[in-house]
Amino acid sequence: MPTLRPDLCVIGAGAGGLAVAAGAAQMGASVILVERAEMGGDCLNVGCVPSKSLIAAAAQAYQWRRGGEMGVTYAPPNIDMAAVGDSVARVVARLAPHDSVERFEGLGVTVLRAAARFVNPRTMRAGDVEIHARRFVLATGSSPLIPAIPGLDTVPYFTNETIFAVRTNLPHLIVIGGGAVGIELAQAYRRLGSEVTVLDERPILRREEPDLVAMLTERLRSEGMTLRPLSPIAAIERDGDGVAVALANGERIAGSHLLVAAGRQPNTAALNLAAAGIAETGQGITVDARLRTTNRRVFAIGDVVAGGPQFTHVALYHAGIVIRNALFRLPARVDYRALPAVTYSDPELAAVGIREAAAREAYGNDIRVLHWNFAENDRAQTERETAGMVKAIATAKGRILGASILGAGAGEQITTWALAIARGLKIGAIANLVMPYPTRGEAGKRAAGSFYTPTLFSPRTRRLVRLLARFG
Repeated sequence: MPTLRPDLCVIGAGAGGLAVAAGAAQMGASVILVERAEMGGDCLNVGCVPSKSLIAAAAQAYQWRRGGEMGVTYAPPNIDMAAVGDSVARVVARLAPHDSVERFEGLGVTVLRAAARFVNPRTMRAGDVEIHARRFVLATGSSPLIPAIPGLDTVPYFTNETIFAVRTNLPHLIVIGGGAVGIELAQAYRRLGSEVTVLDERPILRREEPDLVAMLTERLRSEGMTLRPLSPIAAIERDGDGVAVALANGERIAGSHLLVAAGRQPNTAALNLAAAGIAETGQGITVDARLRTTNRRVFAIGDVVAGGPQFTHVALYHAGIVIRNALFRLPARVDYRALPAVTYSDPELAAVGIREAAAREAYGNDIRVLHWNFAENDRAQTERETAGMVKAIATAKGRILGASILGAGAGEQITTWALAIARGLKIGAIANLVMPYPTRGEAGKRAAGSFYTPTLFSPRTRRLVRLLARFG
């Protein structure tokens, strides 16, 4: 059996693994990249890229409903689900060359298409090759979590790994899971003509600001979606050609198709981590702040990390941390204080930093909660899209703790707040920033500026202005 001895061996060709492999190879390291499935991982093939492509198609179908407000009317759209699916597939195909074997071999990376497993703390086996690397990086990602619901194994269901292959209409899609993936896909299919019911035993988008989530759910319901938070499921069974969900309260909901979007679980089973002395929990691989596992020659990044945020941009962030540690011996550490997250609903819901409840728990009443509604924003008014608001949390001294935005383009707007938190800027940095007019970014500036309203327009300020006026 041949043995390869690279500087770095990366297991998993998703976003994080590809970033490590490309960066390390271009910096002069010898790199082996092992992937048992598709190059590009979940994000390219069954995650971010196809889901946002489907959302874009759904947005086109939705536009006719709003045209009359602007004096432009359309006939109801004719939705061809086969053509929609093919369009999504074309987007994936256009991006695939960037993640291809050919591109990475061109960068000097040795790519092995095989499953990999540890045989001892310093060696992995991939196919018929043994790899004795100076450092290993585990970037094997995650898979859909399938909840233990009685009867689920007796009915057909979709996950994010299979739903993008659909080329037919789904008359009534029942979605299990009210997190970001469930809400995004539910709204997209509703706009593409499906009846949609979302079920979750917990609150919808439970990690986000409840007041903004309430505004979003009102919008989703106005589009005809049925949202059922706090609805535990007792069982699932076949119902003719479809499925039926029995709730714990005795209610029965019948639909044509089922989507399971109940979270993610780390892909670790095939790695034989015990042979390498690597600790793991049910949530993933245990790492320290430098992303080192309990085997100091092995790093883990992305979704496979226990307790880590499961976003593509986190995997890319992890990649930079690992390169600094593995190649340059620099003690780079993760810092999630300025980590943004976005739910790509319409309107979008974006957040960075801590939420109001966490801020109150940490600081008591020594915080300021700032708001600015998009109904008071000129750009939002011109676009006839005024739903949502900017909500910011700061200490009484103006240190920014977090921000959440519900509105069109919230994912783009949140970057200003992420930068401010990352650089330790105070609220005045945003309040004094000159924003172009008219933009939605002005709402963030107005929210920040409201921090000073009690002082600027106080009786004390008015007295001071009158006093200074006496001096000419």
